[in-house]
Amino acid sequence: MQFEVWAPQAERVTLQCEGVTRALERDAARRGWWSGEAEARDGTRYGFAVDDGPVRPDPRSRRQPDGPDGLSAVVDHGRYAWRAAWPGRPLPGAVLYELHVGTYTAEGTLDAAAGRLGHLVELGVTHVELMPLCPFPGQHGWGYEGVSLWAVHEPYGGPEALKRFVDRAHELGLGVVLDVVHNHLGPSGNYLPVFGPYFTDTHHTPWGSAVNLDAPGSDEVRAFLLGSALAWLRDYRIDGLRLDAVHALADTRAYPFLEELSESVDALAAETGRPLFLIAESDLNDPRLITPRREHGLGLHAQWNDDFHHALHTALTGESQGYYGDFARDPFAALAKTLTGGFFHDGTYSSFRDRCHGRRLDRTRLPAHRLLGYSQTHDQVGNRAQGDRLSASLSPGLLACAATLTLTSPFTPMLFMGEEWAAGTPWQFFTDHTDPDLAEAVRRGRRREFAAHGWAEEDVPDPQDPATRDRSCLDWSEPEREPHARVLAWYRRLIALRHAQADLTDPDLADLKVAHDAQARWLAFRRGDVRVAVNLGKAPAAIPLGTRPARVLAAWEPVEAPGPDGLLHVPGESCVVLEQD
Repeated sequence: MQFEVWAPQAERVTLQCEGVTRALERDAARRGWWSGEAEARDGTRYGFAVDDGPVRPDPRSRRQPDGPDGLSAVVDHGRYAWRAAWPGRPLPGAVLYELHVGTYTAEGTLDAAAGRLGHLVELGVTHVELMPLCPFPGQHGWGYEGVSLWAVHEPYGGPEALKRFVDRAHELGLGVVLDVVHNHLGPSGNYLPVFGPYFTDTHHTPWGSAVNLDAPGSDEVRAFLLGSALAWLRDYRIDGLRLDAVHALADTRAYPFLEELSESVDALAAETGRPLFLIAESDLNDPRLITPRREHGLGLHAQWNDDFHHALHTALTGESQGYYGDFARDPFAALAKTLTGGFFHDGTYSSFRDRCHGRRLDRTRLPAHRLLGYSQTHDQVGNRAQGDRLSASLSPGLLACAATLTLTSPFTPMLFMGEEWAAGTPWQFFTDHTDPDLAEAVRRGRRREFAAHGWAEEDVPDPQDPATRDRSCLDWSEPEREPHARVLAWYRRLIALRHAQADLTDPDLADLKVAHDAQARWLAFRRGDVRVAVNLGKAPAAIPLGTRPARVLAAWEPVEAPGPDGLLHVPGESCVVLEQD
């Protein structure tokens, strides 16, 4: 078997394979590469040593059986016999479901999660979005401190378990999206600097030195990231990637990495005949990110839209701290603006940033499915001091209103696991760092962060306490009892309506019309022949819908269609979806 590694600054590179050490040779055809032959098969353990230093894992390791610090293992992807003949499932018309493998079930494995996919089929979602799976220290964590960007966290089941999960999802008609992190690696088990200039001090990020996308040596670093991304789509048959915090990818080159990535993914889609897509997390509010390359954009297929979340969250909760401040001044107007224009900050002043932020998107040209809308995500729940969900403070009626606005909006909707039944479990920040000093630093940092906002230390869960992860696991007995069962039925009804009503997947932002009354706390909008009305106030609301005949498609509380006066009478903390003739 051929082994190879990029180590451009090394004088000597050796391969340790099954306990035998061999010197590698410089590759005359590829600058900075070293290669050599050794007997190996699936499961063979190996590693590389640079200039007689310690043996380290392969930067392109496909498996880390003993964790980030152990030797790599050979993976023969051809050994797995795929069962599902899968044509793919595109993003337009999708309903996504964000899932964390380690807490979706108490077992915290991919096989256990696969056993619960039938619930998602009944719910009606189309794609499962898995939070990061790359190896990280310990057993439990969010996954955003991963290393070995080509491998699967062993406690989740490793590479074979991911293939079984994807295969089962495809058998059930579900697409699979994977969250990948290109903007940084975890602080523990990251040996990339041993091999080459994977990071640069030319730019700095919240995690330290930036990933090297534009400094000397960056050609191979970009190829490393591109190869990793394409491997998930090719070797594991993943349908799309969610790109974490792309605003932290510092890149000054004329051919941006994100554009190169989108072009490569589109080429792979053409080669495989499957629709493949990229979803960015970005706080830039820059439409160029999701504008096609032929129109001089970067060509990503969609992005998360935090502006919609912030407007909805402030309307529901009244919270106004931090980045919620601008939205909380008039949350109904903010919600109306995001529903019709995509971004709230589209060149407007942001008090949180103390500068103007964002850029207006052309809603006549940009299809709305390129923006993801949601009321909850792992970030917006888990980054709260106690990881409390909306269900911890809102009535079932208000939760139904949040679901209605999300699932009938023009955006591609995304749910966070458990929200569909108003889960009573929190989702808290947890880690399992094996380095005692790092563990203590994370614990202190978390408590210090929230102490600045008035939280007592004892009220902030210890990320390193195993009980913090255990509290965050979903309770699968909840959907069978009230009020969870009623909320779940409402989600199922709304998703079924979205699939059945063409107007609800119409990507034309310019066609959506909104009316609202902030004092009475109601908002209504029109999408083709469909009318949606939510009443966030406690008192009943009379909402003018016009005199065209209408029929109720779904209502949280019993509601009559408008009479000759055109008024729709909606009970407090309730919502309704109608169709007008």
